[in-house]
Amino acid sequence: MAHYENLRLILGDQLHAGHSWFNCVEPDTLYVIAELKQETDYVRHHVQKVCGFFAAMEHFARQLTAAGHQVLHLTLDETSHWANLDAMLSELAQRYTINHFEYQQPDEYRLSEQLEKMRLPRGIVPNVWDTEHFLLPHGELCHYFKAGQHVRMESFYRRMRRRFNILMNGDEPLGQRWNFDTENRQRLREEDIEVIPRPLLFSNDVSAILDRLKKHGIKALGTPAEQLPWPVNREQSLQLLAHFVQACLPDFGRFQDAMTGNGEHRWSLYHSRLSFALNCKLLTPEEVLNAAIARYRQHPAEVELAQVEGFVRQILGWREYVRGVYWANMPDYAESNVLDAGRILPDFFWTGETRMHCLREAIGQSLEHAYAHHIQRLMVTGNFCLLTGIDPAQVDQWYLGIYMDALQWVELPNTRGMSQFADGGLIATKPYAASGNYVSKMSDYCKDCYYQVRERTGARSCPLNSLYWHFMSRHRNRLERNPRIGMIYRNWDKMTAGARSALLDRAEGILADMESL
Repeated sequence: MAHYENLRLILGDQLHAGHSWFNCVEPDTLYVIAELKQETDYVRHHVQKVCGFFAAMEHFARQLTAAGHQVLHLTLDETSHWANLDAMLSELAQRYTINHFEYQQPDEYRLSEQLEKMRLPRGIVPNVWDTEHFLLPHGELCHYFKAGQHVRMESFYRRMRRRFNILMNGDEPLGQRWNFDTENRQRLREEDIEVIPRPLLFSNDVSAILDRLKKHGIKALGTPAEQLPWPVNREQSLQLLAHFVQACLPDFGRFQDAMTGNGEHRWSLYHSRLSFALNCKLLTPEEVLNAAIARYRQHPAEVELAQVEGFVRQILGWREYVRGVYWANMPDYAESNVLDAGRILPDFFWTGETRMHCLREAIGQSLEHAYAHHIQRLMVTGNFCLLTGIDPAQVDQWYLGIYMDALQWVELPNTRGMSQFADGGLIATKPYAASGNYVSKMSDYCKDCYYQVRERTGARSCPLNSLYWHFMSRHRNRLERNPRIGMIYRNWDKMTAGARSALLDRAEGILADMESL
């Protein structure tokens, strides 16, 4: 049996070939990359998500081996007898008579706690490295975020722009504006829909992985794809980045909030779909930002500042921001539920079978592709869960499982905070609650819906309309002093008592039988 001085663990979302670990080949160091039931079973994942991570891990192991590193890549066939990560590492440490163990700081709190509390044989003390991926090192997050304190995203974003000198002219923002939100909320017209670019899809054979999942009884959700369309290696990730900046970035900002159910290839619109490659670290945020900004600088007539700024804000602002909120507030954040929401998630979230066209489109797309863009997540599925008062723990489980890019550090602040307002405003300054009018304004979903978006009561009225007012009414004590939504209650008070009663009655009927929607 071979002996190694050092064992280094590589998690499935730590596939960063540029990490300093790999600057030189160390024959006495063994790298371990492992498929574990612990990771397939802590939540029910989309089958494409599991296949994507396992395929990417396999490609990365091959890449390291080709570069001369000593790599132990273990599939479920080799790991299924271990109860968890701890058991595997303890046995490997003994098998290879390891003297030192190293790992990169996990992005998820649960894994960080597990590795920190783990006890290895012979008193081996772990050494923890930064992942060297995010713009803000893990050790610096405490300088930007404090537990229980609201940090305004816009302020954080501006600090990041200045610190990293991105889209800046000296100390001022390029174009004399920090963001172009007001210009980036356009609805797709019919002529716009006709020219939406086809998404770049890959054909990665994951049939062997699917066989392993079946063999080991892994329960997954969603539509499997033997030819996985997602990037699973560095080369494919760079191809997807190049496709985005060339074909999608020119209209990204303009239509980033738009939705359409019109056409098979239009589910990705102008979005980059780079989040999976970013979150498992096949790409770095710097190179993604640099590619987008380079396209703007080289072709300003094709890519306006508003388009590139909207994308920069998602990567430099929001992505780094939610990570900071997560680490500053865990583990309590995962239990936050200030609105006391406790209803059960309807079964149609697992099937897409509902007469509400907006939900049918967003859920159906999620089940088929393991993907939906941020407005579908926030203002369709998220809005419905918020208005109906679904238990945020169930909302977390659904979002964390169904999306290709979902890891807890990014999912939890987006659902508990931004979407469900369960944190009481730690992230969002108001609940992102909306009636059917918002969906109608930003999509073409409503025109083919069983329900009528312009009706507020009655059996065929859009459920979101009465649910919206029911939500606002039942949380009035908490929300009416919020300066951003105080006007809503003045409008409510102007209604007749009969109109208010009809809205609440319609909503109560929906809440009593959500499965029939």
